[in-house]
Amino acid sequence: MSLVNTRKTPLVKGFRQSAPYLNAHVGKTMVIMVGGEAIADPNFANIVSDIALLHSLGIHIVMVYGARPQITTLLEQQHYDSPYHKGIRITDTHSLEIAKQAAGQLQLDITARFSMGLNNTPMAGSQINVISGNFIIAQPLGIDDGIDFCHSGKIRRINSTAIANQLKQGSIVLLGPIASSVTGECFNLTSEEIATQVAIRLQADKLIGFCSEQGVIDNNNDIISELLPHDAEQVLQQLIDNDEQQSGTGRFLRGAITACHAGVPRSHLLSYKQDGAVIQELFSLDGIGTQIVMSNAEKIRRADINDIGGILDLIQPLEAEGILVRRSREQLEREITLFSVIELDNLIIGCAALYPYPDEKIAEMACVAIHPDFRDGDRGVLLLNKLCQQARDTGLDKIFVLTTRSVHWFREQGFYECDIEQLPMIKKDLYNYQRRSKILIMLIR
Repeated sequence: MSLVNTRKTPLVKGFRQSAPYLNAHVGKTMVIMVGGEAIADPNFANIVSDIALLHSLGIHIVMVYGARPQITTLLEQQHYDSPYHKGIRITDTHSLEIAKQAAGQLQLDITARFSMGLNNTPMAGSQINVISGNFIIAQPLGIDDGIDFCHSGKIRRINSTAIANQLKQGSIVLLGPIASSVTGECFNLTSEEIATQVAIRLQADKLIGFCSEQGVIDNNNDIISELLPHDAEQVLQQLIDNDEQQSGTGRFLRGAITACHAGVPRSHLLSYKQDGAVIQELFSLDGIGTQIVMSNAEKIRRADINDIGGILDLIQPLEAEGILVRRSREQLEREITLFSVIELDNLIIGCAALYPYPDEKIAEMACVAIHPDFRDGDRGVLLLNKLCQQARDTGLDKIFVLTTRSVHWFREQGFYECDIEQLPMIKKDLYNYQRRSKILIMLIR
């Protein structure tokens, strides 16, 4: 007799869990904004490696870099003052030359990092084409409150077609903060404006940015995993009130809110200090940073035939433990219209079925399953509420369950134990006396 080792290594488990995200991200376009603070951090080499890994997986990458602290350092070395107005540097002629020097140096350094091809990195044996060019046409900001911004500018036009063509040819497009105008002048732009507007014009799938923290932190020092635009605006207002609007978080939130309103589905804010933050955020179930999303990424809906695989992945471990009654793929296909699912990032993380007995105005709630990583929340309650509403809509007034392990949970939701006589006639005949399931019922009218 041969024995099969069923123990999963962390590598195997992690790879299997990330597989759906690998499929979901192939061919997508991501604009990654890397501020000068992130470039100066020791972890920047790992960020470049992770971006190279994303590129190797078939993801289209536009990388937008900033140079604010590098410009400031060079100016301070020359004892030259370059003031700000409304968070934007006033770039006079001398400051512009310094800005061009800093941005140019960073462009060369970043390009060189993508050319390293080091062993034991995602770039080993690979050749990555990094393209920079005059994709952005600038114009001057002009005068505001009597303050002349000089060579500080804003976007006039983006050649999004040219950028898209480079992405299709397999290149990473690298954009810096210096852009030229139709008159041949150079202007200093903010990296957040460039990243935001490029993401909008390309109809990118994601905008990704970095700050010193692992996302937006609440008053309890916990990471806020998801923000809708309205919530993000409130956070940004708090930063403004605390005079922190020019922090990495503040600058990114401004861009993310604009991008979200313009149709970019998701923006992610991560720490530039944590190794592998991008990979953990994009290829794990719950991520590690903060997402700004157009609508809640998690939703409850009726199942369809495309959900069969996800439901099976969810219920088979529970069937193996004897918690759920086994269902074949064929049975699921026949009954799929009776199921509701919780979907997160195209993954099924919860399911339940409602089997109606209309003659007796009662329904059975069955096959309730929540992914182990998401059982701490109230998703079971959300599914129950969803099915109760479905039952009400069809004129039913009671729901019952058969359970061997979750009696207390159902009691907490308002169910009470009853005997087999209260089951519908068909269900009485099918009752499995060997399983000895508890019968619980709840009025829903």
